[in-house]
Amino acid sequence: MVGGRIEGDAKATVNTFAKIEEGKPGAISFLSNEKYTHFIYDTQSSVVLVDESVKLEQGVKTTLIRVKNAYEAVARLLQLYDSMKPKKKGIDPLAFIAPTATLGADCYVGAFAYIGDGAKIGNGCQIYPHAVVGENVTIGDDCILYPNAVVYHDCRIGSHVTLHAGSVIGADGFGFAPTADGYDKIPQIGIVVIEDNVEIGANTCVDRSTMGCTYVRKGVKLDNLVQIAHNTDIGQNTVMSAQVGVAGSTKIGEWCMFGGQVGIAGHITVGNRVNLGAQSGVPSSVEDNQTLIGTPPMETRPYFRSQAIFRRLPDMYKELEDLKKQVEELKRMKDEG
Repeated sequence: MVGGRIEGDAKATVNTFAKIEEGKPGAISFLSNEKYTHFIYDTQSSVVLVDESVKLEQGVKTTLIRVKNAYEAVARLLQLYDSMKPKKKGIDPLAFIAPTATLGADCYVGAFAYIGDGAKIGNGCQIYPHAVVGENVTIGDDCILYPNAVVYHDCRIGSHVTLHAGSVIGADGFGFAPTADGYDKIPQIGIVVIEDNVEIGANTCVDRSTMGCTYVRKGVKLDNLVQIAHNTDIGQNTVMSAQVGVAGSTKIGEWCMFGGQVGIAGHITVGNRVNLGAQSGVPSSVEDNQTLIGTPPMETRPYFRSQAIFRRLPDMYKELEDLKKQVEELKRMKDEG
């Protein structure tokens, strides 16, 4: 399953997962961060997945399975474990399904879930209690909508999509025109399109477009509390940590990685494979293949050197003031002499 090489008891068996520092007999753990290496010498886990490159300073009691990437290996095992759990099926009598809505085979719809007129839901979907699927929404196969997830009218969801609790897909974009009397609402008549294999975290919002579509492309993963504004286009396999905010009409490239609380200005383009450190603020377009941090963002080495200087600014300012006084004193002495 993981393509590993065994060191230790080849007949060791496991029946659960555990963190390496909380290991117990019968558990499988993994080691991918060197900060946790010291736990491997005393862990009670029966098996530990480790990278092939890990060098241990002493013997261990556990059985090791050496793999190319321990984090990827345990992820594969967790996926296998999760796939073995039985799926919920059946329609709860307290659910509401409009007469014109259609459901595929083997779906689950929980109590008080709502599925509106003209909605089309594929095979094997799970709609948990209090989730809302609006009118004319299309949802592909094997999707999960957890409690209180909401998909507004006309939006399109691909297959193998997970919407966690409280996520909102297709609420109005933030469009208002200032007038002498206040702000006139600009109707948001577009939709949201979410492609296959996307996961949307709890309380994350993806706004519908003013016109056309807001796109979340194939394989995108959004953490909790992320805001995607109207008319944005999030490229394939991009991932965003919690509290990222992307303003309207911005195009994000493929395979990007954004740390927590990154803010992206509107009407700009972020290239492919751009990594942004936590709390970076991006006011203008960014080219492909860059790793940046800060506001405005800069390359990591100059950024951390600048931060080191920033911490010294009070002392440097005092030194500058002292030098100014010395220069003034020398000028005075010269004038008097």
